[in-house]
Amino acid sequence: MDRLTRQSRSENMRRIRSKGTKPELIVRQLAHKLGYRFRLHRTDLPGKPDLVFPRRRKIIMVHGCFWHGHDDPACVDGQRKPKSNLDYWLPKLARNKARDAANLAALQALGWQLRIVWECEVRDAAALRHRLTAFLG
Repeated sequence: MDRLTRQSRSENMRRIRSKGTKPELIVRQLAHKLGYRFRLHRTDLPGKPDLVFPRRRKIIMVHGCFWHGHDDPACVDGQRKPKSNLDYWLPKLARNKARDAANLAALQALGWQLRIVWECEVRDAAALRHRLTAFLG
């Protein structure tokens, strides 16, 4: 059972955005501090990737663990499932995963290398720095 009223829950969900999220901003700031320059949310690429490094032909997507179904058993948010309105939420979350897989395949077919940074990975700044430098070179 949801602790919020239907109207409060609707207002809460309406405020969730796809661009400029806290995890995305952390990754953007770190990449910029490391000296990498990038483009944001290119609409001409499948899935409008979060960070695009055109000269390197590399892309970083920052995914929320709940919304994109992070399947790591250590990730609490990825393992959490909705408790109400399951007829809506379970198919929606499944569509998100299917869309992510289709976008990944399309980007790879276009010759891009892709790295997904999960929301839970952003919490460890040193490990994130290492992952970014290893991926971007």
